[in-house]
Amino acid sequence: MNAPRILIVGGGYIGFYTALGLQKRLRKGEANVTLVSPDSYMTYQPFLPEAAAGTLEPRHVVIPLRNVLDEITVLTAEVTGIDHERKVAFVKPRNEEPYEVPYDEIVIGVGSVTRTLPVPGLQDVAVGFKTVGEAIYLRNHVLSRLDIAESTNDPGRKKRALTFVFVGGGYAGVEALAELQDLASDAIEKYQRIRGDDLRWVLVEAAPAILTEMAVAAGEYTVEVLRRRGIDVFLSTTVESAEGGVVGLSNGESFPTDTLVWTAGVKADPLTASLPWRRDERDRLLADEYLRVEGIDGAWTAGDCAAVPDVIKGGICPPTAQHALRQARRLAKNLIARVRGEELHVFRYRNLGGLASLGRHKGVASILGLRVRGMPAWFIARTYHLLMIPTVGRKVRIALDWTIALFFKRDAVQLASLQTPREAIEEAWGPRED
Repeated sequence: MNAPRILIVGGGYIGFYTALGLQKRLRKGEANVTLVSPDSYMTYQPFLPEAAAGTLEPRHVVIPLRNVLDEITVLTAEVTGIDHERKVAFVKPRNEEPYEVPYDEIVIGVGSVTRTLPVPGLQDVAVGFKTVGEAIYLRNHVLSRLDIAESTNDPGRKKRALTFVFVGGGYAGVEALAELQDLASDAIEKYQRIRGDDLRWVLVEAAPAILTEMAVAAGEYTVEVLRRRGIDVFLSTTVESAEGGVVGLSNGESFPTDTLVWTAGVKADPLTASLPWRRDERDRLLADEYLRVEGIDGAWTAGDCAAVPDVIKGGICPPTAQHALRQARRLAKNLIARVRGEELHVFRYRNLGGLASLGRHKGVASILGLRVRGMPAWFIARTYHLLMIPTVGRKVRIALDWTIALFFKRDAVQLASLQTPREAIEEAWGPRED
Protein backbone atom coordinates (compact mmCIF):
# COMPACT_ATOMS: atom_id res chain seq x y z
CA MET A 1 0.00 0.00 0.00
CA ASN A 2 1.37 3.40 -1.00
CA ALA A 3 1.85 6.04 1.67
CA PRO A 4 -0.91 8.69 1.60
CA ARG A 5 -0.05 11.99 -0.08
CA ILE A 6 -0.75 15.13 1.96
CA LEU A 7 -0.76 18.44 0.09
CA ILE A 8 -0.58 21.69 2.07
CA VAL A 9 -1.59 24.84 0.21
CA GLY A 10 -0.05 27.99 1.70
CA GLY A 11 3.16 28.73 3.59
CA GLY A 12 1.86 31.04 6.31
CA TYR A 13 0.99 30.14 9.88
CA ILE A 14 -1.33 27.27 8.95
CA GLY A 15 0.83 25.77 6.23
CA PHE A 16 4.13 26.13 8.07
CA TYR A 17 3.03 24.91 11.49
CA THR A 18 0.92 22.07 10.06
CA ALA A 19 3.90 20.88 8.02
CA LEU A 20 6.20 21.25 11.02
CA GLY A 21 3.83 19.21 13.19
CA LEU A 22 3.65 16.47 10.57
CA GLN A 23 7.43 16.43 10.17
CA LYS A 24 7.91 15.99 13.91
CA ARG A 25 5.29 13.29 14.45
CA LEU A 26 5.03 11.20 11.28
CA ARG A 27 6.99 7.96 11.23
CA LYS A 28 9.40 7.43 8.38
CA GLY A 29 7.52 6.54 5.20
CA GLU A 30 4.13 6.95 6.88
CA ALA A 31 3.06 9.76 4.53
CA ASN A 32 4.43 11.96 1.77
CA VAL A 33 3.96 15.66 2.50
CA THR A 34 4.18 18.49 -0.04
CA LEU A 35 3.80 22.19 0.74
CA VAL A 36 3.06 24.74 -1.99
CA SER A 37 3.66 28.42 -1.27
CA PRO A 38 4.24 31.49 -3.49
CA ASP A 39 7.15 32.44 -1.20
CA SER A 40 10.01 30.29 0.03
CA TYR A 41 9.61 31.61 3.57
CA MET A 42 7.04 32.15 6.31
CA THR A 43 6.70 35.70 7.64
CA TYR A 44 6.32 36.16 11.39
CA GLN A 45 3.96 39.10 11.02
CA PRO A 46 3.97 40.42 14.62
CA PHE A 47 7.57 41.54 14.00
CA LEU A 48 6.82 43.42 10.76
CA PRO A 49 6.38 46.81 12.52
CA GLU A 50 9.84 46.51 14.09
CA ALA A 51 11.31 45.47 10.74
CA ALA A 52 9.74 48.55 9.16
CA ALA A 53 11.13 50.76 11.93
CA GLY A 54 14.65 49.37 11.59
CA THR A 55 14.80 47.75 15.04
CA LEU A 56 14.93 44.29 13.49
CA GLU A 57 16.75 43.10 10.39
CA PRO A 58 14.00 42.14 7.87
CA ARG A 59 15.69 38.80 7.11
CA HIS A 60 15.31 37.85 10.77
CA VAL A 61 11.49 38.04 10.77
CA VAL A 62 11.11 35.38 8.08
CA ILE A 63 11.67 31.63 8.39
CA PRO A 64 13.04 29.85 5.27
CA LEU A 65 10.69 26.94 4.64
CA ARG A 66 13.25 24.51 3.25
CA ASN A 67 15.71 25.13 6.08
CA VAL A 68 13.18 24.10 8.71
CA LEU A 69 10.98 21.69 6.77
CA ASP A 70 13.88 19.62 5.48
CA GLU A 71 11.78 16.43 5.30
CA ILE A 72 8.93 18.12 3.40
CA THR A 73 8.78 18.73 -0.35
CA VAL A 74 8.44 22.51 -0.74
CA LEU A 75 7.25 23.91 -4.07
CA THR A 76 7.61 27.66 -4.61
CA ALA A 77 4.51 28.19 -6.70
CA GLU A 78 0.86 29.15 -6.62
CA VAL A 79 -2.11 26.80 -6.55
CA THR A 80 -4.50 28.18 -9.15
CA GLY A 81 -7.22 25.57 -8.80
CA ILE A 82 -8.26 22.26 -7.24
CA ASP A 83 -10.15 19.31 -8.75
CA HIS A 84 -11.13 17.42 -5.64
CA GLU A 85 -13.00 14.71 -7.54
CA ARG A 86 -9.75 13.75 -9.27
CA LYS A 87 -7.69 14.66 -6.16
CA VAL A 88 -5.30 16.97 -8.05
CA ALA A 89 -4.21 20.59 -7.53
CA PHE A 90 -3.09 22.84 -10.36
CA VAL A 91 0.30 24.28 -9.44
CA LYS A 92 1.90 27.18 -11.32
CA PRO A 93 5.47 28.31 -10.59
CA ARG A 94 6.20 31.95 -11.43
CA ASN A 95 6.76 32.45 -15.18
CA GLU A 96 6.39 28.70 -15.77
CA GLU A 97 3.70 26.43 -17.16
CA PRO A 98 1.24 24.93 -14.63
CA TYR A 99 1.15 21.25 -13.81
CA GLU A 100 -0.90 18.87 -11.68
CA VAL A 101 0.05 17.63 -8.21
CA PRO A 102 -1.96 14.62 -6.96
CA TYR A 103 -2.96 14.19 -3.31
CA ASP A 104 -5.05 12.09 -0.96
CA GLU A 105 -5.53 14.71 1.76
CA ILE A 106 -5.41 18.47 1.15
CA VAL A 107 -4.99 21.35 3.60
CA ILE A 108 -6.23 24.77 2.50
CA GLY A 109 -4.21 27.28 4.48
CA VAL A 110 -3.89 30.16 2.03
CA GLY A 111 -4.72 32.82 4.61
CA SER A 112 -6.00 36.23 3.62
CA VAL A 113 -5.32 39.24 1.43
CA THR A 114 -5.85 42.92 2.15
CA ARG A 115 -9.49 43.93 1.97
CA THR A 116 -9.91 46.89 -0.34
CA LEU A 117 -12.85 49.26 -0.81
CA PRO A 118 -14.00 51.21 -3.89
CA VAL A 119 -12.65 54.52 -2.59
CA PRO A 120 -11.77 56.94 -5.43
CA GLY A 121 -7.99 57.20 -5.84
CA LEU A 122 -7.20 54.62 -3.18
CA GLN A 123 -5.72 52.08 -5.58
CA ASP A 124 -3.27 54.70 -6.90
CA VAL A 125 -1.78 55.83 -3.59
CA ALA A 126 -2.27 53.23 -0.84
CA VAL A 127 0.30 50.71 0.37
CA GLY A 128 -0.53 47.67 2.48
CA PHE A 129 1.25 46.20 5.47
CA LYS A 130 1.17 42.41 5.28
CA THR A 131 4.53 41.49 3.74
CA VAL A 132 8.23 42.07 4.35
CA GLY A 133 8.42 43.86 1.01
CA GLU A 134 5.75 46.33 2.10
CA ALA A 135 7.51 46.86 5.45
CA ILE A 136 10.85 47.63 3.77
CA TYR A 137 9.18 49.89 1.23
CA LEU A 138 7.35 51.81 3.93
CA ARG A 139 10.52 52.38 5.94
CA ASN A 140 12.33 53.73 2.87
CA HIS A 141 9.30 55.79 1.89
CA VAL A 142 8.91 57.48 5.28
CA LEU A 143 12.60 58.38 5.42
CA SER A 144 12.52 59.65 1.83
CA ARG A 145 9.66 62.00 2.81
CA LEU A 146 11.92 63.47 5.48
CA ASP A 147 14.59 64.03 2.84
CA ILE A 148 12.08 65.80 0.58
CA ALA A 149 10.80 67.97 3.43
CA GLU A 150 14.35 68.96 4.39
CA SER A 151 15.28 69.90 0.83
CA THR A 152 12.23 71.72 -0.52
CA ASN A 153 11.48 75.44 -0.23
CA ASP A 154 7.76 74.87 -0.89
CA PRO A 155 5.81 74.95 2.43
CA GLY A 156 2.89 73.05 0.88
CA ARG A 157 5.18 70.33 -0.46
CA LYS A 158 6.84 70.02 2.94
CA LYS A 159 3.51 69.70 4.74
CA ARG A 160 2.32 67.05 2.31
CA ALA A 161 5.54 65.04 2.66
CA LEU A 162 5.32 65.11 6.46
CA THR A 163 1.70 63.93 6.71
CA PHE A 164 1.39 60.19 7.32
CA VAL A 165 -2.03 58.51 7.26
CA PHE A 166 -2.82 55.00 8.51
CA VAL A 167 -6.26 53.52 7.89
CA GLY A 168 -7.30 50.68 10.19
CA GLY A 169 -7.07 50.46 13.97
CA GLY A 170 -6.18 46.79 14.35
CA TYR A 171 -2.84 45.41 15.46
CA ALA A 172 -1.13 46.04 12.11
CA GLY A 173 -2.17 49.67 11.73
CA VAL A 174 -1.59 50.73 15.34
CA GLU A 175 1.77 48.99 15.76
CA ALA A 176 3.11 50.10 12.37
CA LEU A 177 2.12 53.72 13.03
CA ALA A 178 3.66 53.73 16.52
CA GLU A 179 6.94 52.17 15.40
CA LEU A 180 7.33 54.41 12.37
CA GLN A 181 6.59 57.52 14.40
CA ASP A 182 9.43 56.49 16.72
CA LEU A 183 11.69 55.98 13.69
CA ALA A 184 10.86 59.43 12.29
CA SER A 185 11.34 61.07 15.70
CA ASP A 186 14.82 59.57 15.96
CA ALA A 187 15.66 60.47 12.36
CA ILE A 188 14.75 64.18 12.50
CA GLU A 189 17.38 64.79 15.18
CA LYS A 190 19.87 64.95 12.28
CA TYR A 191 17.74 67.26 10.13
CA GLN A 192 18.20 71.03 10.36
CA ARG A 193 14.92 72.22 8.82
CA ILE A 194 12.41 69.78 10.35
CA ARG A 195 10.95 70.00 13.83
CA GLY A 196 8.88 67.42 15.64
CA ASP A 197 5.64 69.39 15.33
CA ASP A 198 6.10 69.59 11.55
CA LEU A 199 5.16 65.91 11.31
CA ARG A 200 1.51 64.93 11.30
CA TRP A 201 0.46 61.35 12.03
CA VAL A 202 -3.16 60.32 11.48
CA LEU A 203 -5.00 57.11 12.38
CA VAL A 204 -8.43 56.57 10.81
CA GLU A 205 -10.75 53.83 12.07
CA ALA A 206 -14.32 53.17 10.91
CA ALA A 207 -15.32 51.54 14.21
CA PRO A 208 -15.86 53.50 17.45
CA ALA A 209 -12.79 51.81 19.00
CA ILE A 210 -9.36 50.44 18.08
CA LEU A 211 -7.67 47.15 18.96
CA THR A 212 -11.09 45.55 19.21
CA GLU A 213 -9.41 42.13 19.53
CA MET A 214 -8.39 43.18 23.05
CA ALA A 215 -10.34 44.39 26.08
CA VAL A 216 -12.23 47.66 25.64
CA ALA A 217 -10.05 49.39 28.25
CA ALA A 218 -6.89 48.45 26.33
CA GLY A 219 -8.20 50.14 23.20
CA GLU A 220 -9.24 53.24 25.13
CA TYR A 221 -5.84 53.45 26.80
CA THR A 222 -4.11 53.10 23.43
CA VAL A 223 -6.12 55.99 22.00
CA GLU A 224 -5.06 58.13 24.97
CA VAL A 225 -1.39 57.21 24.49
CA LEU A 226 -1.45 57.93 20.77
CA ARG A 227 -3.15 61.29 21.24
CA ARG A 228 -0.66 62.28 23.94
CA ARG A 229 2.06 61.60 21.37
CA GLY A 230 0.44 64.09 19.02
CA ILE A 231 -1.22 61.52 16.75
CA ASP A 232 -4.65 62.45 15.37
CA VAL A 233 -6.99 59.51 16.02
CA PHE A 234 -10.30 59.66 14.16
CA LEU A 235 -12.82 57.04 15.31
CA SER A 236 -16.12 56.21 13.58
CA THR A 237 -14.55 57.79 10.50
CA THR A 238 -13.97 56.48 6.99
CA VAL A 239 -11.87 57.54 4.02
CA GLU A 240 -14.21 58.85 1.34
CA SER A 241 -11.62 59.82 -1.28
CA ALA A 242 -7.88 59.67 -1.95
CA GLU A 243 -7.73 61.16 -5.44
CA GLY A 244 -4.46 62.89 -6.21
CA GLY A 245 -3.17 61.96 -2.79
CA VAL A 246 -5.70 64.25 -1.10
CA VAL A 247 -7.40 62.27 1.66
CA GLY A 248 -11.02 63.21 2.31
CA LEU A 249 -12.58 61.86 5.51
CA SER A 250 -16.24 61.32 6.36
CA ASN A 251 -15.94 63.90 9.15
CA GLY A 252 -15.35 66.60 6.54
CA GLU A 253 -11.61 66.95 7.03
CA SER A 254 -9.36 66.88 3.97
CA PHE A 255 -5.57 67.08 3.57
CA PRO A 256 -2.86 66.10 1.07
CA THR A 257 -0.37 63.35 1.87
CA ASP A 258 2.31 61.24 0.20
CA THR A 259 1.74 58.34 2.62
CA LEU A 260 -1.47 56.35 2.98
CA VAL A 261 -1.08 52.96 4.67
CA TRP A 262 -4.12 50.72 4.26
CA THR A 263 -4.62 48.12 7.01
CA ALA A 264 -8.43 48.22 7.12
CA GLY A 265 -9.08 44.52 7.42
CA VAL A 266 -8.51 41.39 5.36
CA LYS A 267 -10.53 38.92 3.32
CA ALA A 268 -10.02 35.29 2.45
CA ASP A 269 -7.56 34.51 -0.33
CA PRO A 270 -9.32 34.44 -3.75
CA LEU A 271 -8.58 30.71 -4.11
CA THR A 272 -11.36 29.92 -1.63
CA ALA A 273 -13.96 31.67 -3.80
CA SER A 274 -12.97 29.48 -6.75
CA LEU A 275 -13.78 26.26 -4.88
CA PRO A 276 -17.28 24.72 -5.12
CA TRP A 277 -17.43 24.26 -1.34
CA ARG A 278 -19.54 25.96 1.30
CA ARG A 279 -18.33 29.40 2.37
CA ASP A 280 -19.53 32.19 4.64
CA GLU A 281 -20.31 35.78 3.66
CA ARG A 282 -16.56 36.60 3.74
CA ASP A 283 -15.74 33.71 1.36
CA ARG A 284 -14.10 31.75 4.19
CA LEU A 285 -14.43 27.99 3.87
CA LEU A 286 -16.79 26.51 6.45
CA ALA A 287 -14.92 24.14 8.75
CA ASP A 288 -16.18 21.72 11.36
CA GLU A 289 -14.82 21.41 14.89
CA TYR A 290 -12.16 18.94 13.68
CA LEU A 291 -10.85 21.45 11.09
CA ARG A 292 -12.23 19.50 8.14
CA VAL A 293 -13.87 21.41 5.29
CA GLU A 294 -17.55 20.99 5.99
CA GLY A 295 -19.02 18.18 3.93
CA ILE A 296 -15.84 17.46 1.93
CA ASP A 297 -13.99 14.24 2.69
CA GLY A 298 -10.20 14.54 2.54
CA ALA A 299 -10.12 18.35 2.72
CA TRP A 300 -9.00 20.40 5.74
CA THR A 301 -8.75 24.11 6.46
CA ALA A 302 -7.88 26.64 9.16
CA GLY A 303 -6.65 30.19 9.66
CA ASP A 304 -7.85 33.39 8.01
CA CYS A 305 -9.35 31.58 5.02
CA ALA A 306 -11.56 29.39 7.22
CA ALA A 307 -14.61 29.90 9.41
CA VAL A 308 -13.66 27.66 12.33
CA PRO A 309 -16.28 27.20 15.06
CA ASP A 310 -15.34 28.34 18.56
CA VAL A 311 -16.62 25.47 20.68
CA ILE A 312 -15.86 27.34 23.92
CA LYS A 313 -17.35 30.80 23.38
CA GLY A 314 -19.60 30.07 20.42
CA GLY A 315 -19.51 31.73 17.02
CA ILE A 316 -16.39 31.73 14.85
CA CYS A 317 -12.76 31.85 15.99
CA PRO A 318 -11.21 35.30 15.46
CA PRO A 319 -8.49 35.61 12.76
CA THR A 320 -5.56 36.02 15.16
CA ALA A 321 -2.08 34.54 15.14
CA GLN A 322 -2.80 32.86 18.47
CA HIS A 323 -5.71 30.89 17.02
CA ALA A 324 -3.94 30.11 13.74
CA LEU A 325 -0.95 28.60 15.54
CA ARG A 326 -3.12 26.37 17.75
CA GLN A 327 -5.35 25.38 14.83
CA ALA A 328 -2.31 24.30 12.82
CA ARG A 329 -1.02 22.18 15.68
CA ARG A 330 -4.39 20.45 16.11
CA LEU A 331 -4.74 20.05 12.34
CA ALA A 332 -1.39 18.25 12.14
CA LYS A 333 -2.41 15.88 14.95
CA ASN A 334 -5.78 15.16 13.32
CA LEU A 335 -4.13 14.48 9.97
CA ILE A 336 -1.85 11.96 11.62
CA ALA A 337 -4.85 10.41 13.37
CA ARG A 338 -6.56 10.16 9.98
CA VAL A 339 -3.52 8.45 8.44
CA ARG A 340 -3.39 5.97 11.32
CA GLY A 341 -7.14 5.40 11.52
CA GLU A 342 -7.34 6.87 15.01
CA GLU A 343 -9.91 9.15 16.63
CA LEU A 344 -9.93 12.84 15.70
CA HIS A 345 -10.03 15.52 18.39
CA VAL A 346 -12.03 18.75 18.49
CA PHE A 347 -10.17 22.04 18.17
CA ARG A 348 -10.71 24.09 21.30
CA TYR A 349 -8.74 27.10 22.45
CA ARG A 350 -9.54 29.84 24.93
CA ASN A 351 -8.00 33.18 24.04
CA LEU A 352 -5.73 34.27 26.87
CA GLY A 353 -5.69 37.94 25.89
CA GLY A 354 -3.87 40.31 23.57
CA LEU A 355 -0.59 42.18 23.30
CA ALA A 356 0.36 45.28 21.32
CA SER A 357 3.62 47.16 21.07
CA LEU A 358 3.25 50.94 20.82
CA GLY A 359 6.82 51.75 19.91
CA ARG A 360 10.01 51.63 21.92
CA HIS A 361 9.40 50.85 25.61
CA LYS A 362 5.65 51.34 25.23
CA GLY A 363 2.89 48.76 25.02
CA VAL A 364 -0.50 47.54 26.17
CA ALA A 365 -1.57 44.04 27.18
CA SER A 366 -4.69 42.28 28.42
CA ILE A 367 -3.88 38.83 29.79
CA LEU A 368 -6.49 36.70 31.58
CA GLY A 369 -8.30 39.88 32.54
CA LEU A 370 -5.15 41.53 33.88
CA ARG A 371 -4.35 44.89 32.31
CA VAL A 372 -0.69 45.82 31.82
CA ARG A 373 0.55 49.10 30.37
CA GLY A 374 3.73 50.92 29.43
CA MET A 375 7.14 49.28 29.58
CA PRO A 376 5.97 46.08 31.38
CA ALA A 377 3.46 45.43 28.57
CA TRP A 378 6.12 46.16 25.94
CA PHE A 379 8.50 43.71 27.66
CA ILE A 380 5.80 41.02 27.90
CA ALA A 381 4.91 41.43 24.21
CA ARG A 382 8.54 41.12 23.15
CA THR A 383 9.15 38.10 25.38
CA TYR A 384 6.04 36.32 24.13
CA HIS A 385 6.88 36.80 20.46
CA LEU A 386 10.50 35.83 21.01
CA LEU A 387 9.32 32.56 22.52
CA MET A 388 6.80 31.97 19.72
CA ILE A 389 8.96 32.63 16.67
CA PRO A 390 10.17 29.28 15.28
CA THR A 391 13.75 27.97 15.45
CA VAL A 392 16.54 28.73 17.90
CA GLY A 393 18.51 30.52 15.19
CA ARG A 394 15.76 33.09 14.66
CA LYS A 395 15.36 33.62 18.40
CA VAL A 396 19.09 34.31 18.76
CA ARG A 397 19.15 36.72 15.79
CA ILE A 398 16.14 38.64 17.12
CA ALA A 399 17.65 38.85 20.62
CA LEU A 400 20.94 40.13 19.17
CA ASP A 401 19.11 42.79 17.13
CA TRP A 402 17.36 43.99 20.28
CA THR A 403 20.59 43.96 22.29
CA ILE A 404 22.39 46.07 19.69
CA ALA A 405 19.44 48.51 19.67
CA LEU A 406 19.94 49.08 23.40
CA PHE A 407 23.39 50.55 22.84
CA PHE A 408 23.23 52.11 19.37
CA LYS A 409 20.66 54.26 17.61
CA ARG A 410 18.99 52.76 14.58
CA ASP A 411 20.32 53.62 11.12
CA ALA A 412 17.88 56.17 9.75
CA VAL A 413 18.93 55.83 6.13
CA GLN A 414 16.59 55.14 3.24
CA LEU A 415 17.63 52.85 0.40
CA ALA A 416 14.80 53.52 -2.04
CA SER A 417 16.89 52.15 -4.90
CA LEU A 418 16.24 48.66 -3.52
CA GLN A 419 12.76 48.94 -5.03
CA THR A 420 14.11 50.14 -8.41
CA PRO A 421 17.38 48.26 -8.99
CA ARG A 422 17.46 48.94 -12.77
CA GLU A 423 16.97 52.69 -12.53
CA ALA A 424 20.68 53.59 -12.45
CA ILE A 425 21.64 51.49 -15.48
CA GLU A 426 18.59 52.70 -17.41
CA GLU A 427 19.67 56.29 -16.78
CA ALA A 428 23.16 55.40 -18.00
CA TRP A 429 21.72 54.06 -21.25
CA GLY A 430 19.69 57.22 -21.73
CA PRO A 431 16.48 57.51 -23.74
CA ARG A 432 15.65 54.57 -25.97
CA GLU A 433 16.07 55.12 -29.69
CA ASP A 434 13.03 54.06 -31.69
